[in-house]
Amino acid sequence: MAETQPVRGFRDLTAPESTRTAALEAAARETLSLYGFSEIRLPTLELAELFVKSTGETSDIVEKEMFRFEDQGGRALALRPEGTPGVVRAYLDKSLRQQGGPVKLYYVGSMFRAERPQKGRYREFEQIGVETLGNPHPAADVEAILALNALFAALGLEGRVRLRVNNLGCDTEASCRPAFRDALRAYLHKHLDTLCDSCKRRVDRNPLRVLDCKGDGPRLSAEAPRFASCAACKAHVDQVSALLTDNGLTHAYPDPTLVRGLDYYTRTVFEFAGTGLGSQDAVAGGGRYDGLVKLMGGPDTPAVGWALGVERLLLAVEASDPSFKKLEAHRGTGRDVFVAVQGTEAPTLAKATRLMETMRRFSIRAGGGLFASSLKAQMREAGREEARWCVIIGDAEAAKLPPTCQLKDMTTGAQSEVLIDAVKDAIATSLSKKEPTHGL
Repeated sequence: MAETQPVRGFRDLTAPESTRTAALEAAARETLSLYGFSEIRLPTLELAELFVKSTGETSDIVEKEMFRFEDQGGRALALRPEGTPGVVRAYLDKSLRQQGGPVKLYYVGSMFRAERPQKGRYREFEQIGVETLGNPHPAADVEAILALNALFAALGLEGRVRLRVNNLGCDTEASCRPAFRDALRAYLHKHLDTLCDSCKRRVDRNPLRVLDCKGDGPRLSAEAPRFASCAACKAHVDQVSALLTDNGLTHAYPDPTLVRGLDYYTRTVFEFAGTGLGSQDAVAGGGRYDGLVKLMGGPDTPAVGWALGVERLLLAVEASDPSFKKLEAHRGTGRDVFVAVQGTEAPTLAKATRLMETMRRFSIRAGGGLFASSLKAQMREAGREEARWCVIIGDAEAAKLPPTCQLKDMTTGAQSEVLIDAVKDAIATSLSKKEPTHGL
């Protein structure tokens, strides 16, 4: 017998999880389009060197988590572990800079990391992310954060997420991150014997990475040297904080211990944490990465972006609203109408089939077609599909001139006889759907 379970850390998505995932994607697309972001679709496979170069040789992604392999031509390939490097590669490959003005993109798709599976964390997981390339002003950072906050509001998470912000400075001023790195390295050498094996390797190559370690980071951060940025970096992040406050995002707070897990971040870094997720409560994060495009062979290009984990965000939504009512409003998971028949005559079945298709032309989600089942079974299915209305067509009613049907409000239980030709308009009016979206 063939193995029927998916590979550990991978999973099948069926309803209701697939429906909720689609609803979250729909809410994200709707929100991000309001902020002027357009979608980019990235390849699942990239050259492994893309992620080594961009995320850093000492990152957990490169050291432990990346699925990489050699293809038939001897090339080192990797399943994408994150989206930003692919977006920057596409930005350069497609010469998007030549369009003029900032380039604002978002992506939705699966990422792959060989980490230990646990609740809300899988080896194949979905990310939604945004990237703005070409805008150096703090307003770009703020817009990215506000777009993410607006998505949380659309999902009913207002007041249930908190924003942390930090300043990671730059490498261009010796008094900025280079000075901090030296001080941190000296501090970590004093604690070298207490570090995990991964952090011991990072002390000299990338000491900031130690602060991001889930084991050593929290223990060492309290007494570690505090970062003091150059004047330009401080002014940038101070303006980000001021603009966030001006736009009503008053729950943001500075956190000097926040270090994102990737090498390319500069200046502004931020993270949103949700309730009901335990100690690993981060649902989204990002920051500015002004040097990445140049590192990958392009011109000096300021950039900022974020990514969120869909599975983690769904857990936060569930903790806030176990019924998922606000989330599912973005997808409309229930049927608008279910068409049932009470009879077997050909005209009855024809009218029922035609009515369902007419509904769908007007973007009314219509179910039905269970004409071999009893009326009781059909009504039970209408309830299971959470139909708002149920139309019941019987042989006698279909034979009338003009033909009629029973229209049942599934919320109140009220039922009345209406003309079949009028039922579509009645339901469309109640749903405010009055124009057809496609022809027959």
